[in-house]
Amino acid sequence: MNQTLYLECYSGISGDMMTAALLDLGADEKVLSEALESLPVKGVRTEVRRVSKAGLDACDFHVILDHEHENHDHDMEYLHGHSHDHSHGDHGHHSHDHEHRGLAEILEILCRAQITDGAREKAVRIFEILAEAEAKAHGTSIEKVHFHEVGAVDSIVDITAAAVCLDNLQIDKVIIPVLCEGSGSVRCQHGVIPVPVPAVTAVTSKYSIPLHMTDVQGELVTPTGAAIAAAIRTSARLPERFVIEKTGIGAGKREYERPSLLRAMLIRETENASAGDYIYKLESNIDDCTGEALGYVMERLMKAGARDVHYTPVFMKKNRPAYQLNVICKEEDIEKLEGIIFRETTTIGIRRQKMERSVLKRQVKTVKTSLGEARIKVCFMENGMRAYPEYESVRELCRKNGLSFQETYQRIEEECYGQI
Repeated sequence: MNQTLYLECYSGISGDMMTAALLDLGADEKVLSEALESLPVKGVRTEVRRVSKAGLDACDFHVILDHEHENHDHDMEYLHGHSHDHSHGDHGHHSHDHEHRGLAEILEILCRAQITDGAREKAVRIFEILAEAEAKAHGTSIEKVHFHEVGAVDSIVDITAAAVCLDNLQIDKVIIPVLCEGSGSVRCQHGVIPVPVPAVTAVTSKYSIPLHMTDVQGELVTPTGAAIAAAIRTSARLPERFVIEKTGIGAGKREYERPSLLRAMLIRETENASAGDYIYKLESNIDDCTGEALGYVMERLMKAGARDVHYTPVFMKKNRPAYQLNVICKEEDIEKLEGIIFRETTTIGIRRQKMERSVLKRQVKTVKTSLGEARIKVCFMENGMRAYPEYESVRELCRKNGLSFQETYQRIEEECYGQI
């Protein structure tokens, strides 16, 4: 069964936070463990544990490296809470070479891993997005870029783990409205760089992911986290009504004044209580159209499906007298009605608003009266009902019987209730 995932990135996003949140949602830890054990990489093991952050119980996915494979770039500083004042190759009494892999080497690792095709496809996509970002940041091609960050063992594990968990939960829709990011600067292999780091800005720019900058001093969104978001995001907007079926909280490693937590929710959209709950209003101010022209526009709009049309006298800037056009319509009629407004009036802009409304249950019926057949609208309420003669029927019977509008209306109203 396919599911919809909503990610609340109030404290940013990273690879380990993502995996932890998915495990907390119910991703199979055994399936993940077997998948990671099949990766042809050395010097790494993982641990899943419960932690408390800001008094909240959360899941922590911990990637543990041996001394030879330890990584000190800025992404891993985020993951492990370290702050190094030395460059990548300056470690005092010890020195070791970190593995700088290219995309082709990483794809070969994923090809050899014992994971599902769905998980592999997701992991490959995440790495491709990261490669694009690193290539852009360093001014080179994807084929030539060798990046210490995503080539590091722990990043390979983080990304593979997230992909495996997403596939295991059968997530097919992912809603991410915004990524909250910190400020200031971080130290990486290349020196001190501003937040958001270049790889994050490249990813969020290309994939149009909104960032919300906070006053937290530090990096909340890691390149790995941004790439995961870009690879899986299918929507930026939550449904208007939904049920939260399950919540998972993934813990990050850094300690900020804002708790390092990623909240993930499996949600199910609910249908509206009735089909008529929502209606749209189109609105435009028009100051250089004649009354005759506006009357013609009203006729056209009503014939084209508008539920109601009215004009309100207004004064615009420089005290110009004008009319405000208001059109009530269904969503499927918006484009057609806006076309009429643009063609038949002098307006150059239309405001559009979705409105929730309350409506009475109603039906139109034909009744027999002493004046002839008439159509009426019956509205039902909790304590009774009301009947309203339709204008066209009243007008027709007026002409047929030579009576006034008021007399005809009252006669229909009095005689219809016995037939409802």
